[in-house]
Amino acid sequence: MDNRAEVREFLISRRAKLTPDQTGLPDIGSRRVPGLRRGEVAALAGVSVEYYTKLERGALAGASASVLDAIARALQLDDAERAHLFDLARAADGTSALARPARRTTRGWTPRPALQWALDAYAAGPAIVRNGRMDLLAANHLGRAMHSSMYESDPGRTPNFARYTFLDSDARRFYPDWERAADIAVSILRIEAGRDPHDRGMHDLVGELSTRSDEFRRRWSAHNVRLHGAGTKHFHHRAVGDLTLAYESLELVSEPGLNLTLYSAEPGSPTESALALLASWAATQDADEARRTELPT
Repeated sequence: MDNRAEVREFLISRRAKLTPDQTGLPDIGSRRVPGLRRGEVAALAGVSVEYYTKLERGALAGASASVLDAIARALQLDDAERAHLFDLARAADGTSALARPARRTTRGWTPRPALQWALDAYAAGPAIVRNGRMDLLAANHLGRAMHSSMYESDPGRTPNFARYTFLDSDARRFYPDWERAADIAVSILRIEAGRDPHDRGMHDLVGELSTRSDEFRRRWSAHNVRLHGAGTKHFHHRAVGDLTLAYESLELVSEPGLNLTLYSAEPGSPTESALALLASWAATQDADEARRTELPT
């Protein structure tokens, strides 16, 4: 992906979201485009108009941390947006590879036995491992059962949350709040694209989704990012119904670029009972599959 274009479009989109009233500036004269003028952002950041214009045109390489902080304050970026701006700057000057451990390719990746054991030992709820492109790479028993529709969605390919969300109509059943799920998926991809603009797999995925989904293309062009570490999600499983699950996500230090997400239900809640049913349903599915494979051909 073109880092300069990413920088330009991100900064322009953040500038367009602000009004003079929000920043304490006087609203003087007519405005040809929404949001603040470049000169107003430059004044708020304490840099020259010429320098800010250069940055907004994509020349972010070499910008100091203090300048980036000033731009972030001027544009009132939240924590996720600020982190994304710094990721774009590292990618622009080529230091991103030095700032983080090398990200391992996930093509043909399988979890280490100890990692799969750890996933399987987590019995409170679904547990999954994904990469920044949102490929579902590993799961425990409940994780596979909960995402059974996604595993079946595109046989022969690695299950992918973004591809399932935007290209399979079943996702609107699985995610009762599909709009929110779609926003989250795109924001995760945006963050990853900012970290590594040369990821060929990401480039191919974004190209496929942009070509096949208007909903994805509209969200991608908005350049919205967000942190995705903890919260609550709602699902509707075809066998056990509605699930309301808390989640905690963390990066795996031993596997750079991979993310572990643990789901859990509130004790005594209907979802806790539904997870027990899900485990039973999954066991029945596995037993049926085992019997099918044992039948003579």
